[in-house]
Amino acid sequence: MKTLKLKIAAFIGLALVTFGVNAQLDRSQMPKAGPEPTINLEKPNEFKLKNGITVMVVENNKLPRVSYQLSIDNKPYKEGDKAGVASILSSMLGNGTTSISKDEFNEEVDFLGANINFGSSGGFGSGLVKYADRIVELMADATINPLLTEEEFLKEKDKLIENLKTGEKSLDAVSGRVGGALSYGKDHVFGEFTTQETVNNVDFQDVLDLYKIRFAPNNAYIVVVGDIDIKTVKKQMNKYFGKWEKVDLTEIPAPELTANASNAQINFVDLPNATQSSISITNNVDLKQSDDDYFAALMANNILGGGGEGYLFKNLREDKGYTYGAYSSLGASRYGVSRFNASAKVRNAVTDSAVVEFLKEIKRIRTEPVEAQTLKNAKAKYVGNFVMALERPQTIANYALNIKRNKLPEDFYANYLENINKVSIEDVQRVANKYFKLDNARVVIVGKGSDVIENLEKVGLPIKYYDKYANATEKPEFNKALPEGITVKSIMSNYLKATGALDNMNNIKSIMTQYEATTPMGAIVQEEKRIDGKTNQSMYVGGNKMVTMVMTQESATANNQPLPENMTNDMKPYAGLFMERNLLDSNTAKLSGTEKVDGKDAYVVNVPGEVVSWTLYYDVESGLKVKEIQTTNMQGRSQTQEALLKDYTEYSGIKFPETRAATMMGQSVEFKLKEVKINEGVTEADFGN
Repeated sequence: MKTLKLKIAAFIGLALVTFGVNAQLDRSQMPKAGPEPTINLEKPNEFKLKNGITVMVVENNKLPRVSYQLSIDNKPYKEGDKAGVASILSSMLGNGTTSISKDEFNEEVDFLGANINFGSSGGFGSGLVKYADRIVELMADATINPLLTEEEFLKEKDKLIENLKTGEKSLDAVSGRVGGALSYGKDHVFGEFTTQETVNNVDFQDVLDLYKIRFAPNNAYIVVVGDIDIKTVKKQMNKYFGKWEKVDLTEIPAPELTANASNAQINFVDLPNATQSSISITNNVDLKQSDDDYFAALMANNILGGGGEGYLFKNLREDKGYTYGAYSSLGASRYGVSRFNASAKVRNAVTDSAVVEFLKEIKRIRTEPVEAQTLKNAKAKYVGNFVMALERPQTIANYALNIKRNKLPEDFYANYLENINKVSIEDVQRVANKYFKLDNARVVIVGKGSDVIENLEKVGLPIKYYDKYANATEKPEFNKALPEGITVKSIMSNYLKATGALDNMNNIKSIMTQYEATTPMGAIVQEEKRIDGKTNQSMYVGGNKMVTMVMTQESATANNQPLPENMTNDMKPYAGLFMERNLLDSNTAKLSGTEKVDGKDAYVVNVPGEVVSWTLYYDVESGLKVKEIQTTNMQGRSQTQEALLKDYTEYSGIKFPETRAATMMGQSVEFKLKEVKINEGVTEADFGN
C-alpha cells in the first residue's frame, strides 16, 4: 500500500509540474535556436606498415563489434577494349582463398556471424570483437591469396553478359552510359563503358593480370573502428597484412577534364519500348573539396535540386506533376574531373515541357538571388546531417581518410559548419553561374522518339541523335506511311485469322495455357484460364501459388481482393478468350505506326489506361503478335513488363507462341509453353463464380 501511495503522489507531482511548465509557454513564439554545435573531431590513432599500408584506428566501446575497411588508393584505370574485367574481378574476390575453398570460406564467415566482401579496389570485414582475430585473418588471406579459378571466371563472365542484355532496354542504364560517354568521350576513363563485346574480349589471364597490377598494398589504407585498442590492431595488422608484398606499380596519369559542348543541345537516344523519358541535363565541372567554392557549391546544388525542398522538385513534382522526383547533383573530385547533373524520369507526353521547366529553374538560380530563408533552410539541413553523421564512429575514420586522400587541410571538418554558414546569397548565385553551364549543357534524353521528338523540336535547342552506345546517328524515321486500309480493326482481324482463332471462334469455349521458366528462385509457372469475357492469371514459384488475378467485364481482383475501379476499367480488354477480339471495335485503341521487332516491321497498337496500359506489336507480314508491353502507373511510379512472342505452334487448330522472352524485376526470363488445353480444364469456379 505504501508503494502505491508513493506512485500516486509522484504521478500527481509530475502532473502539476507539467501543467505549470505548459502554462508558462508562449506557443505563439518560435523557440530560439540553440547554440551552434562545437565540432571536436578526435584524430584516429595511426601507424604504417613496412609494405606501405596506412592503418587508422577509431576506438569505440559502445558495442562489442569491430570493422575493417580496406581501401586501395590507385588512380582510375582505363580498361579499353576489355571493359568489364574489373567488374569480373570484383565478383570473384572474397570467395575463398588458395587454402580455403569457396564453400568453406563462406560457411565459416556465416558461422562467425561476420561480414566479409570485396571489390576491385578494396574490401570490408566486420563482426563481434571476440572473433576479430579470425575475421582479420580471413580477410587478409582473401586479399593476399584469393581463390581465382577459371570455372568461377566463366560463371561471373556469363552473369555480367546477362546483366548487360537486361540493361539494353533500361532507361537508367542507357542514360548513364550515353551521358558519361558524351560528356567525357568514350576513350576517357570516366566515359568508357562495358558492352557484351568488351566482356567477350576478357579472358581468365586478364583477370589475373589486373589483380597483380591493381590489388597491392603500396597505396592502401585500412580503417579499423570498434571495441578494440591500437596495440591489438598493430599486432593483427603486422601478423596478417604485413605479409602482403609491395608491387612495382606502373604510373598511371591522372584523368583530365574534357571540354563541355560548344552550345546547349539535346542529345537524343531513341528507345522505342520506353514508356517514360529519362532526362539528364549535364556539364563537366572542375571542382575539388579543397576549393574555396566548395561549400557555396554545396548550397547552390542543395537549393536547386538537393531534395524535396529544391527548385526542381517543387516545380516538376509538386506543381506540375510531371515526375515522381527531380534532383540535381554536383560532383567534387580530387582530380578536378566531375559533372553537374540534373535529372528526372517523366511521362512521354510531358517530355518537352519538363525540359523547359528544368532549364527555367537552372536559369532562375543563376539570375535571381536566392531568398534568405531558403538559404537558411539549406544550411540547417547540412548542419543537421553533418552533426547526425558524427554519431557514427565510422564517420570519424572516413573523414580522416578523406583528408589524407584528397589532401584537405587538417581542420577541414572541424571548420565544416563555420564554412557552411559563411556562404552568402551572392556566393550561391556566383557558383551557380560558374558550375551550372546552361549555355554549354547537354540535355541527354532517352525515350520513345515517335512519342516525343515532334514536341522536343519546338523547345528551341538543336537536337543530335545517338544510339544506345553513344554513336552518332541520323534522326530515326517515325510514323512511316501505313498502307491504305490498315486500321486497328484490320490488324486485330488479321491476328485472329493468322492464329486460326477466327475460323474456330464458335467452337472455342475455354483456353488454358501454362508457360514455365527456370530461374534462381526456382521454377516459375504462368497459367492463364480464359472463357468468354473472363480471364484468370496465376503465377506459381517453386510449386506455390503466389498471386492470382481474375478479370471480367465487371470486376477485377488480385488474390480475392478487389482492385480500384480505374484499374478494373483498364483491365477489361484483357478479360476474355482473346484480347484482340475485345479490341476489334475498340474506340480507345490507337494505331501509332510501325517499329522494328527483331529486325522486322511490326504495327504498333496502343491501348491506353489510367493505371494499366498496353503496347501491342503485330508482325506486318504474318499478322501474328510478336511483342507486348504492359505498363502500370501507380502513385507516381511506373512498372513495365515486356515479352517477345516467338515460335508459334498450332494446338487444336489455334496457334500459340512456344516462347515468351520476358522481363521480370529487371531480369530476362525465358518462358516455354508447357501445356495447352482447349475446351477442358477450365470451369466457372476459376473466376469466383
